[in-house]
Amino acid sequence: MPVLTEKTALITGGGSGVGLATARMFLREGAKVAIAGRRAEKLLRAAAELKAGPQLLVHPADITDPDQVQKLVHDVTNAFGRIDILVANAGANIKNRSIRELTPESWRSMLAANLDGAFYCIHAVLPQMRERRDGVIICINSVSGKRSNPLGGAAYNAAKFGLAALGICLAAEEKDNNIRVTNIFPGEIDTPILDNRPVPVTPEHRARILQPEDVAACVLFVATLPPRASIPELIIKPTWQTYI
Repeated sequence: MPVLTEKTALITGGGSGVGLATARMFLREGAKVAIAGRRAEKLLRAAAELKAGPQLLVHPADITDPDQVQKLVHDVTNAFGRIDILVANAGANIKNRSIRELTPESWRSMLAANLDGAFYCIHAVLPQMRERRDGVIICINSVSGKRSNPLGGAAYNAAKFGLAALGICLAAEEKDNNIRVTNIFPGEIDTPILDNRPVPVTPEHRARILQPEDVAACVLFVATLPPRASIPELIIKPTWQTYI
């Protein structure tokens, strides 16, 4: 029997990568799913691939704009009745990511995409979760939010460290409302964000790192735990990758 029947989920960055893989797994388990992202055409391609009918809602939105996020949460709630699970997955990086290359504009854009957007989504969905005294919030972070490394770049790393702090504080504040919060920290994943690496990633390298479905399986695991169980942090990495 599907384990997410009668549950609804909002997944940001749902048009590709981990977001799309998570949407596929959630739908397979009976959930109603809304996928959000900046590009409508990308979301529509994802919807055509998922073939989920009325179980799936596509909603373009720029999560760095709090007004668009409020509308997103409002529209998804109207369509499905509520949001039980928020997967704050959207993120971005840039090619010119070293400190000497960063500008105030690129710094702000990295914090907006990787930290501010997650906060806006959490802020918008929390009231209904508090009212029901139930909800699951999963923040897709990065090992860059645990181990600052020049590979990710200073702005990306700073945003991901901030996202980790946001999730920890949120979990502490909302535990008595039965709202469970998990920070997932993946190592390298074969997703479109790799296209912005300063040095192109080879097909051989892509094949040996995490695949989107590996991380999506972690999201599904967290989302399907009973309400009595909560995982504050989960780290997943390619087997060969060192974590020290």
